[in-house]
Amino acid sequence: MSIESLLLRLHPADDVAVARVAITAGQALGDGLTAREAVPAGHKLALRGIALGEDVRKYGQVIGQATRDIAAGEHVHVHNLDVGPLLLAHADGRDYRATLPAATAAHFDGYVRHDGRVGTRNYVLVLSSVNCSATVCKAIERHYGGPLLAAWPGVDGVVAVTHGTGCGMAGTGEGIEILRRTLRGYAVHPNVGGVLVIGLGCEVNQVQELVQDLPLPPERLRVLGIQDAGGTREAIQQGIHQVAALLAVATQDVRTPVAARHLLVGLQCGGSDGYSGISANPALGAAVDLLVQQGGTAMLSETPEIYGAEHLLTARAASPHVAERLRERIRWWEAYTAQHGGDMNNNPSPGNKAGGITTILEKSLGAVAKGGQTGLMEVLAYAQQPSQHGLVFMDTPGYDPVSATGQVAGGANLICFTTGRGSTYGCKPTPSLKIATHTAIFQRMSLDMDFNAGGIVDGDCSVAEAGQKLFELMLATASGRATLSETNDLGHNEFVPWQLGAVM
Repeated sequence: MSIESLLLRLHPADDVAVARVAITAGQALGDGLTAREAVPAGHKLALRGIALGEDVRKYGQVIGQATRDIAAGEHVHVHNLDVGPLLLAHADGRDYRATLPAATAAHFDGYVRHDGRVGTRNYVLVLSSVNCSATVCKAIERHYGGPLLAAWPGVDGVVAVTHGTGCGMAGTGEGIEILRRTLRGYAVHPNVGGVLVIGLGCEVNQVQELVQDLPLPPERLRVLGIQDAGGTREAIQQGIHQVAALLAVATQDVRTPVAARHLLVGLQCGGSDGYSGISANPALGAAVDLLVQQGGTAMLSETPEIYGAEHLLTARAASPHVAERLRERIRWWEAYTAQHGGDMNNNPSPGNKAGGITTILEKSLGAVAKGGQTGLMEVLAYAQQPSQHGLVFMDTPGYDPVSATGQVAGGANLICFTTGRGSTYGCKPTPSLKIATHTAIFQRMSLDMDFNAGGIVDGDCSVAEAGQKLFELMLATASGRATLSETNDLGHNEFVPWQLGAVM
C-alpha cells in the first residue's frame, strides 16, 4: 500500500499526518517511514523527528509544542504534545474577498412570515418565562402529542420550551438581558406559527415585560399566568384552549417557493474527532460558500472552539471593526475562564481526545473550516439577530445545546451539525442535520446520521463534491424533508440558554 492510502498529510509544511485506518506497530508506511507503535484511525503520526519544545504543525498551522523528543513514525498525542505560548499573527482583512453571486438561483419551499423572514418548519411553542411554569408547559405539550395533532395539518408540532432559570436572579444586567433576548428570539422565530408564553406570576422575568413590543400579529401570541388562572390544573386547561386557537391560525400557513437567501444556517460541531477538520467541517464549509453565493447566511459560533484559529477569521473580516470585535470576545473568554480557575485548553473533551484531537488549537483549526472561505461580515452577541448576510459569528460557549440555543434565538432556521464520535442532538423548532466525519460512524449510527462526509477520507469524493451534495440536502430539508433527529422525535429538551450572573 502507498503512504497516501494509509496517511492523510493535509499541508506540505505539516509535521504529522492522520491515519486513514488503524496502523499497527512496525507497519511499513512507504517513503521509508515505519510506524514505531500502533496508531488508531484518526490519530496523528510523526512524519519526521521532532525535538523537545519544537512547534508541531497540522493544516500548515501550529497545533502545539512537543513535550519530549518525538521520533519519525511515532504516535503524536497527549503524551508528547501540548499547547505552548500562543503567538498569532493577525492580518485584518487580508483574505477578504466580496462574494460573487451564483450564476443559477437556488430555491426551497418555506413559510413566509409577516416580517418577510421565512420558516423551514411550522411549530406552535409553549414558552415558559420561568422554571416554575415548566410543568404546565410540558403538560400542554403532552396533550397535543400523537393523533390529536393530525387535526391541524401543516403544523409540525406543539413544543414546550422550558428552562431552569427566570427567577432568583437580578432584574437588570447581563444575565436577564441574555435570557429575555433568547426567549424573545424563540417567540418571533420564523419556524414558529404561534406562541403561548406562560409564567407563574411572581417571578423576576415577568411575562408582560418579556412580551412587551414583540413584533407578532395578535392572533399568533397568547399569554397566561398560573397564579391568575387559579393554579396548575386551571392553567393547563386554559393553556390547552389557548393553543387550540393558535393551531387554528398556524394550520392555515402553507409553503411557497422562496430564494435560498432566506436560509440562515447555524453551524455546529460536537463529538469531534481527528477527521472532523478533514472531511465533515470542510464539506460543510464548501456548502456554506454555495449558500453565501445565493445571498444566504451562515452562523459560526462556539468561541472557545475557535481559540488559536481566530487569526484565520480576522484575515477574512469585512472591516477592522469586525476583526477587533472578534478579538475582544476572545479576550473576554480568556479573562472569564481565568476568573473561574480554568484555561482555554480545558477543551478538547475526553471523547475528542479518544477520536484523535490533542489540543484546543488542533480542534479550533478544524472547527473554523465549517465557515468556508467567504468574508466574515459581522460578530454578534449571544442570541442576537444578524443584520448582515453572508458568514457571521455569534459569541457562544462551546457546549452544543447552549450554542445552538443562541443560534436559534438569533433566527437560524436550519442547523448543520458535524460529528465524528456520534452526537444525537435535536433542536425543535429548527431541524438539525447530522453530518458524519467518517463512514464507520455513518454506518454504525445510521438512524442518527443524515449525511456521510466520510467519502472524503475514503478517497471516494472531493470536498467540493461533498459540499454540493450537502447543500442540496440543506435545501431539501428546508423544504420539509425530515431529518433523522426529527424522525426520532429529538429536540424537546435541548433549549439551554447561556446562564450568566449570580444565582441569588
